Amino acid sequence: MRQGSSVRHDAGMADVTPGLESTPSQRWLARLSFVLAGAAIVILVVVAGLKSLAMLGVGVAAALVGLAAAYVFLSRRGLWRWLSLAVFVLAPIAVVVVYAFRDLLWVAVLSAVVWLLAGITARLALAGNQPDWRMPEHPARPPARHPYFIMNPKSGGGKVGKFDLKRKAEDLGVEVFLIGGSEPVDVAKVAREAVERGADLLGVAGGDGTQALVAGIAAGYGIPFVVISAGTRNHFALDLGLDREDPSACLGALSDGVELRVDLGVINGQTFVNNASFGAYAEIVETPAYRGDKLNTTLNTLPDLLQGHRGARLRVRADSTEIEAPQALLVSNNPYGTGDIAGLGRRVRLDRGSLGVVGVTVGSAWQAAGLLRGKHSTGVKVLTTKQVEIIADTPQIPVGVDGESVLMSTPVTCAISPGALRVWVPRDRPGVPAPKPSVSWSRLRHLAGVPHPGQTIDRR
Repeated sequence: MRQGSSVRHDAGMADVTPGLESTPSQRWLARLSFVLAGAAIVILVVVAGLKSLAMLGVGVAAALVGLAAAYVFLSRRGLWRWLSLAVFVLAPIAVVVVYAFRDLLWVAVLSAVVWLLAGITARLALAGNQPDWRMPEHPARPPARHPYFIMNPKSGGGKVGKFDLKRKAEDLGVEVFLIGGSEPVDVAKVAREAVERGADLLGVAGGDGTQALVAGIAAGYGIPFVVISAGTRNHFALDLGLDREDPSACLGALSDGVELRVDLGVINGQTFVNNASFGAYAEIVETPAYRGDKLNTTLNTLPDLLQGHRGARLRVRADSTEIEAPQALLVSNNPYGTGDIAGLGRRVRLDRGSLGVVGVTVGSAWQAAGLLRGKHSTGVKVLTTKQVEIIADTPQIPVGVDGESVLMSTPVTCAISPGALRVWVPRDRPGVPAPKPSVSWSRLRHLAGVPHPGQTIDRR
């Protein structure tokens, strides 16, 4: 809708999304997406005729059978596991064979391509209507006089040595502590003692678990914190927009940096920068063999977890919402992007002052098939909150805190500490890309200027 346009509804009609204005290009892209979506359907109906219904039925059935087979593969052992794997592989092949045999394969491919183009144009139309997604930048001052970094030479396959991080940091006046030896190191204690000796900035070159521990110390003393992307996954660095390919670029935070004020998650008094996971994932991470053989450990552990033969029964309370007996629960420091039910995506902002909560319950192949709907599945509960309590039928439960297994006493409480951490990042960095908008046909309709039935649009 153009600037100054207004929308009038009859009684009982839903309000238009407030503030949803469109440029001419967005309006035409929205209209084009509707045209393409209609064309994809017309191709099936006109070219395939009544066969189009059979095509759709075969495709949906194959998808449901494939997902059910995937669930059986994960929840069973022995012969059933390998039979289900065969079904999972053969289901899409069978669809292609059926379509080809009926001379309908080209119709299905053409319709799918047109539908894909409809999705692309829809996302382009909605891209300009994203809410403010950039975290504010503040001056990084005063300059640190005694920066102190903790580096783990083993993290990320040896990135500290590969990128010569210790020498480069010391050239900038940083005091570096290298984690070494066979004995475990209390990095929180090392960081705390460094501050007591005069350190006015803390940094970590290591995994997210180590980042979280030292970040908690920095936040407690109110001093800046620097992230060096020398870990394996570097999820925190990713969401800060840092360079994960060249960890040494993160040192630019000391010479030409800006400050981001981000939230910290707190779980039973311990800080986390990414997420805390409960249930299936936490049980798998706790298994001693997980570090050495992640794939086989996961496959061997999942059947007991999915069938309820292992692990505590959880109950989750968040404000007025309860989640009963989730098999997997993820609590994140700020919510992950739309559509991500596993916490594997990105958090565009880390300063919204809220926890993201995702609870997943899968007890049958039918519920597994329902996960195709993502966050809209009946087996998935998604919410945001300031605090969440996890109750269990055991006195202790394993929790995956930023990928590290920790045994915690129940009940477990997670909370958010808004703006607790002052993170210095290089001014020149890859940054965080604009979030990909989820396709909402209702929002597209408003952008295209198409009213609801009974709704009129006044463009005066």
